[in-house]
Amino acid sequence: MPAPRERATNLSVASSDVVPERFASILSELGPIAERFHARGHRLYLVGGAVRDLLTGSVDDGFDFDLTTDARPDEIKAVLAGWADSVWTQGERFGTIGARRRRRENDPPDWPEFREYEITTFRAEIYVQDSRKPEVTFADDIEIDLSRRDFTINAMALEIVAGAEAGPVLVDPFNGAADLVAGALRTPLSPEISFDDDPLRMLRAARFVARFELEPVPEVVAAVVERGHRLSIVSAERIRDEFDKLMVLDHPAAGLWFCVDTSLADHFLPELPGLRLEHDPLHRHKDVLSHTIAVVENVRPDAAPDFDFRRTRLAALFHDVGKPRTRGYQKGKGTTFHHHDVVGARMTRKRMEALRYSTADVNAVTELVALHLRFHTYKMGWSDSAVRRYVRDAGDLLVELNVLTRCDCTTRDPRKAAVLARRMDELEERIAVLAAEEELAAIRPELDGAAVMRILGIPPGPLVGKALAHLLDVRLDEGLLGEEQIERRLREWYASSTP
Repeated sequence: MPAPRERATNLSVASSDVVPERFASILSELGPIAERFHARGHRLYLVGGAVRDLLTGSVDDGFDFDLTTDARPDEIKAVLAGWADSVWTQGERFGTIGARRRRRENDPPDWPEFREYEITTFRAEIYVQDSRKPEVTFADDIEIDLSRRDFTINAMALEIVAGAEAGPVLVDPFNGAADLVAGALRTPLSPEISFDDDPLRMLRAARFVARFELEPVPEVVAAVVERGHRLSIVSAERIRDEFDKLMVLDHPAAGLWFCVDTSLADHFLPELPGLRLEHDPLHRHKDVLSHTIAVVENVRPDAAPDFDFRRTRLAALFHDVGKPRTRGYQKGKGTTFHHHDVVGARMTRKRMEALRYSTADVNAVTELVALHLRFHTYKMGWSDSAVRRYVRDAGDLLVELNVLTRCDCTTRDPRKAAVLARRMDELEERIAVLAAEEELAAIRPELDGAAVMRILGIPPGPLVGKALAHLLDVRLDEGLLGEEQIERRLREWYASSTP
């Protein structure tokens, strides 16, 4: 283990004027609880990502306190008694006690209405081979605790010294602050030890590479390449949650490339590196993977009002996964990927279910993948019938589908990009006009089942369903016809459909 440096008593922070103010506010808020720990002979530290975000000035009002102490769980509960409004102990066997406290009348008015805390005993934890749960042992030294954290940028602590005029003490034994400045991602101990402790850290590395624009040191990259298979001992739910955090970053591309280049994706999302094998003649990228990651980046949080950003990002990631299985060649057209939308939808469902995504997530993303080519099937303009069918098929995912369609254009040809954007504008204008006229979102057959049975004189059964399907086609193709004409069309259909 690298030799720890001496604790710094003069805290260096980012140059932003917001950061010192944020430090002062947080230290003031933590003072009372620190005093309670000190009164019982214990030390208290703000730790991990909280310190990192304070140093970079990236905290906000939703900030929750992650604290660590030399006190054992029973002692933590004793300190919190009479101070916290509620305490929870689900993580007690791992040394963590949770607490919630509402602002009191005598507290400063700028404090939040309530705050949640997690206070954990110094610990060293390690995953044993082929185990999904850590074996936890408690420690008495903050530097031992920090040494077991994932990366140096998270292996810093800020000791809250109640009543001390000198201010907080930054504990940074592994040069995390310097790595933040240098843009380096490294582990406190050797990366082999860190990733054996918790293999999910390899996927977390991808997120930090993307979020903080860090360059992983060669030892980290080599360890991920060598130990990527250990991701198999991590639950699908933990992998899914960590991957979602990467996917909603402002710019996830660097993290996705990290997963592919280290072969980490092979162990939880093999469809992604599979795209690298396919040339992408349409979008002029060197392969479909490059195009896919570009589409993911194109999906921005402000792309449309009230759309599901995370699901659309996932749909962008999966939209072309069917191409490797549908690759063909057609004379005069070159490489083809016929029906890759249908095949890709099946593959998307299978992978998302394996990652334990919710049924709602699986259904939505799968449907977006299945529909992502629908816009391009209407090359001769948008008739009313085509617009109605497009809206009907998209259903509640209409906005997400439109965003995905726009973002799927990654061509470097400005003329082609302008043509696609103009066609998409025209489609959305047609949707708006017809929506105002016909309530497109609620399109139904012009007659219901009871009316069909009355008009045709037939009992309930499959024939009623066929009649309603025909009436829906009529509505989509021709709009509202009126009572007299729709009854006539129904009778004509019935006469031609029955012997």
